[in-house]
Amino acid sequence: MTVANQWEIMRRRRRKAPVPVQAVALDLGIKVYVGGWQGPISGLIRTDPKLGGRSGFAIIVNNSHSDVRQRFTIAHQIGHYVYHRESIGDGVTDDTQYRSRLGGAMETHANRFAAWLLMPWNLVVREIGRGADSVERLAEVFRVSKSAMSNRLGFPYETD
Repeated sequence: MTVANQWEIMRRRRRKAPVPVQAVALDLGIKVYVGGWQGPISGLIRTDPKLGGRSGFAIIVNNSHSDVRQRFTIAHQIGHYVYHRESIGDGVTDDTQYRSRLGGAMETHANRFAAWLLMPWNLVVREIGRGADSVERLAEVFRVSKSAMSNRLGFPYETD
């Protein structure tokens, strides 16, 4: 699959909220598994001839985390696939702070990609125009955490 094909898949899937992130992964040839393990691991992406999809890659997500956390983790791992594929090797594991052996710059890049994928700016603006007047309501519409939506809007989420 060409890079242009990958971006077209993502653009097409970002037309409606909430973005179907597992479908994006499958369209890119990545199989997604929601598995259970204890501890601070949010998810991982790795090459796997047995579990991988057409691309040869598999994403495994911690099933003890909330739905919104799982969605962000999948989007984050897709970001690693899109931008850092050559660095994945036998796996990139991210903890709950989205830290991995790849380092800060690549993790920040994957986080920004996840925000772009899950919260398309044109759809955020449209929802605000339709009356979604709070971080909480926007987070519900896009099935993301309040913190993720707040960051997308450019300000920290306050919980008082």
